[in-house]
Amino acid sequence: MMQSLLSYFSDPMKQILAALSTKLTYPIQEIRIREGRPLEASWGGGYGFISVDGDWRQAPERAYRPTRQDCAALLELLTQHSMYTFEEEMKRGFLTVPGGHRVGLSGRTVIEQGKVKYIKEVSGFNIRIAREWKQAGKAVVAHLTEPGQGRILSTLIVSPPQLGKTTLIRDIARLLSSGEALESGRAYKVGIVDERSEIAACVGGVPSFDVGPRTDVLDGCPKAEGMMMMIRSMSPEILIADEIGRAEDASALHEALHAGISVIATAHGRDVQDVGGRPILRELLRDGVFERFVVLSSPGQSGWGDRKAVGPLTAVYDTGGRRIDERLTLRGGASL
Repeated sequence: MMQSLLSYFSDPMKQILAALSTKLTYPIQEIRIREGRPLEASWGGGYGFISVDGDWRQAPERAYRPTRQDCAALLELLTQHSMYTFEEEMKRGFLTVPGGHRVGLSGRTVIEQGKVKYIKEVSGFNIRIAREWKQAGKAVVAHLTEPGQGRILSTLIVSPPQLGKTTLIRDIARLLSSGEALESGRAYKVGIVDERSEIAACVGGVPSFDVGPRTDVLDGCPKAEGMMMMIRSMSPEILIADEIGRAEDASALHEALHAGISVIATAHGRDVQDVGGRPILRELLRDGVFERFVVLSSPGQSGWGDRKAVGPLTAVYDTGGRRIDERLTLRGGASL
């Protein structure tokens, strides 16, 4: 995945990051570029500052410092030499590039009528590298089926950022769409509303990731509107959306349930109680929209360049808050 991103960087940074990717035991998860400040990368629960020869350092003083030219070149290539074309994405603070990689942006904002119109003088980038991990959802899916009925239970996946919500939901879509996940072998019609182009990573409307043979994708479409479009036109049995939380999302979720469609969605939070502190999600929890909760939690970061655990811990709960799984593990012994 790192190789596919190198073309966006200036020549000096391209050489540094290409060297870095050959020296790490774990895949890079994030690259942070801040104009005039130390180049940083994170991987596997650790982080480091990157030197001009592509080695990681604990001391930021020894790191390469991206120049204004490095940042300008990166923005030009990310926006395909037309910032105006990407203005709508940029005012939300991020760009999504082919492969599902999301690039967060920081800099000086331009305000119009009290709202952000766009980000001007972009000086900071956070590149979150997307990866496909097949079988990531296999241990979870077994707990999302109504006993004796075969119906998929509406589920909310909760975790802090960067613990794998999107990776998990992508593989759940693949497993349910292929019939690979369940003993019955049943394959469901799945609809993905991929507002940020991260779940399926569509290029020209065609998914780059394997999301299953019976899956339809609405790419780059606002979640609420996309869910309603799916309900009206594609007759899904399961709807999947990432990072819900707005009032219009709640309305669309209710419409899906009234139509007999199961919903699998994600939200940021440490746990279900944390998510319930947000007014819209509290309403959804109160209304019993979700019948299962999958909570991803970090086993803890050990600091710079080290890693004490191989992945987030996972627990599955029912609506009464009772944990219904044993500790879930993935193939190779990695905890999900």
